[in-house]
Amino acid sequence: MADLAVVHDRLREILAPYREDLSVTKDGPEGMALEVPGLEGKPWGYVAGTRVGKSYVSFYLMPVYADPALSGSISPALAKRRQGKSCFNFTKVDESLFDELADVAARGIPGFRAEAEQVAATRR
Repeated sequence: MADLAVVHDRLREILAPYREDLSVTKDGPEGMALEVPGLEGKPWGYVAGTRVGKSYVSFYLMPVYADPALSGSISPALAKRRQGKSCFNFTKVDESLFDELADVAARGIPGFRAEAEQVAATRR
């Protein structure tokens, strides 16, 4: 059985640069969640996170769901790890795929936050 804690720790590192600008609403051995400040708990406020399952670790990245161009830029190797529209599952550390995830997060998270704040403004 893979050491899922090691996989989770490495995926958390990908999200570390965003911890100061986003709200960390969950952070523990079962996973973490990053949300737009002020939009915590709202469906459009969730940005990214991790979840440790029984046999794999999931990495959630909502900008991939919201931006077809960003989604289309994902390599076939990373796409094989995709479950649904914004979730990627891993059983072991794969540095090349994790580097790609870090790049996708860097390209998607800043714009996603702005979009989430615009959605929130129209719903007030």
